Amino acid sequence: MDKIDKLASYIDHTLLNVSAVPADIEQLCKEAIEYDFAAVCVHPVYIALAAELLSGKKTKVCSVIGFPSGSTLPEVKMLEAMRSVEKGVQELDMVVNIGALKAGDRKAFMHDILMTVEGAGGVPIKAIIETGLLDDDQKKLACDLAVTAGASFVKTCTGFAPGCACSDDIKLMRSVVGDAVGVKASGGIKTYEQAIELIDAGASRLGTSASLAIMRR
Repeated sequence: MDKIDKLASYIDHTLLNVSAVPADIEQLCKEAIEYDFAAVCVHPVYIALAAELLSGKKTKVCSVIGFPSGSTLPEVKMLEAMRSVEKGVQELDMVVNIGALKAGDRKAFMHDILMTVEGAGGVPIKAIIETGLLDDDQKKLACDLAVTAGASFVKTCTGFAPGCACSDDIKLMRSVVGDAVGVKASGGIKTYEQAIELIDAGASRLGTSASLAIMRR
């Protein structure tokens, strides 16, 4: 089976709208089960609900850390990761300390990720580097440092800052991390054609709120 045939297994079915209510999460999980998506991605307050709804199902529960700015204190990110794991999360997408990276403070940048990884206790961390705020050299450095700090994935965007997923960034990120680390494309993925282009470029996961439109194409 080629990657087009198993497209749903690449998708993190995402609902990070600040106005989301429990009924929306119930619908999200119902859709994820129907299509067999890789994961649902929800705010931390809905981890327990999603974990209950997806208990025994293949679809994983994903949530976010330091979202969407990445400016939370490292110890707060660590605690957020710990509590998220206690609630039943299986993957965590964290926003890195972008300001530290742009200032050239590698130590602070890595410490931030290390604290989150430690708090997660083995749950995979996807480091969101906000590609729209970085030049290519900064993107490469962010990916390299994130992997060194223990991230299991590098991810393009939150969708709340400038920039969106594009094949050039995915190729660049994949060239840095190699095959042992995941690359998640996220931000502005709306169509089936975009999804396939990003997978062809090297994405191993897609984060999108347009999952149904993509699958129904």
